[in-house]
Amino acid sequence: MAHGRTLAIVGGGFSGSVLACALLTRSAHRYQRLLLIDRGVPGRGLAYAEQAYPLLLNVPAGRMSAEPRQPLDFVHFAQRRLSGAQAHDFLPRALYGDYLQQKLATAARAALPALRLEHVRGEAVALARASPSGWQLLLTDGRRILAHELVLALGNPPPMRLPALEPLEGSSCYVADPWSAPLGFGVEECVLVIGTGLTMADIVTAGMAGAGGRARVHALSRHGLLPPPQTAFTQASLPPMGRRALLEGKPTVRRLVQCVRALAAEHASQGGDWREVIALVRQQAPRLWQGLPPCERRRFLRHARTYWDIHRHRLPEQTHAQLKRLTACGQLQLHAGRLLASGIEGSRVRVRWRPRGAHRDLELRADRIINCTGPDYDVRRSHDPLVRMLLAQGLISADPLGLGMRTGTHGALLDREGRAVPGLYYLGPMLRAAHWECTAAAELRSHAEELAQHLSAPWLERALA
Repeated sequence: MAHGRTLAIVGGGFSGSVLACALLTRSAHRYQRLLLIDRGVPGRGLAYAEQAYPLLLNVPAGRMSAEPRQPLDFVHFAQRRLSGAQAHDFLPRALYGDYLQQKLATAARAALPALRLEHVRGEAVALARASPSGWQLLLTDGRRILAHELVLALGNPPPMRLPALEPLEGSSCYVADPWSAPLGFGVEECVLVIGTGLTMADIVTAGMAGAGGRARVHALSRHGLLPPPQTAFTQASLPPMGRRALLEGKPTVRRLVQCVRALAAEHASQGGDWREVIALVRQQAPRLWQGLPPCERRRFLRHARTYWDIHRHRLPEQTHAQLKRLTACGQLQLHAGRLLASGIEGSRVRVRWRPRGAHRDLELRADRIINCTGPDYDVRRSHDPLVRMLLAQGLISADPLGLGMRTGTHGALLDREGRAVPGLYYLGPMLRAAHWECTAAAELRSHAEELAQHLSAPWLERALA
């Protein structure tokens, strides 16, 4: 029998939806209402929204199940929609949004009558204690929502504000957030994209399709590296000697880099794929990250992060092949360097930048600039009113390395004194502050299951009463 408690999840993207599904299947004895608060359609978020151009998942369908005990659940769903879909295929993201929506609807129907899922369409802007054991959430339209426990599942924030592009802010020539504008380039348009990672790949492939392939793109980042393609590698087991080499010894970035390189070289010499080694290192990433002292974490972010990211976050083979074709014919030019300044020049924009390793600055003119540097996880720079308010009140605290929010066991949010805030949790990519690898479906699904189990425990109600 339910006890009339309410749980509110702020955010209806992947994290919020998977958590809701997990709770609907196990929590009827604790909750009566499960609120999923989002200004859009639950299950989609920005990542899986309908787009004019069918952006692809960056992970094969066989590794995208929302069901930890049914690894091919998404594949089976896709096969009912797309004839011939296979586990190794990179499928449209909008299809994955359909899948999450169906999972939510199915879980809601299967839940006991005492527990109901409610979608609250709106945006949360403030939070306050309503009682010693509850919260009051304020929405932009003035509505107030009461909940006993609250989970922030806010998803990815927009890119960081770039000082060199501040003179362009407010101009139609500058897109500060690539997901805030339609994905498309004009015919014969010259576009400068800041960043050369996965976001750039999405924007360029979609933009070129909109321009009929008749646009020119310059992509600039510090290292100018294009992510490599995915392959149909298998998930092998790390040999005991390799596991010990990773986990034993002095916890330094230098030793870990040397170890990973050696493991990859050895594996390749035996006919293996280096991507298998990266996947295996990912499994140990939380333990490795937590074992590094703060100075070594800073060293990793300063010297090794770019190279880890470029090998960890890879492209679908067809997307990589398309970008290589654009590069070969000169329509896409990758630049390694540092952005220094910008300005308006008539109807166009002008930027000054310095190539990597050079001593002279260069200028580049374009019709438009798009910031594709990826999400900015430093909550101290957040523009989200709810996050800013929680930070100002000390209910949450920023990771000192700018990787997200500080969290404890089960994603409990830590206040400015480092204490867990009763009844307040976080689920999403900003868990990387504590675990490093927390952006993929498999890892977020695991954290969602752990949090759902914790929230479903009968003892929690007594502890929070």
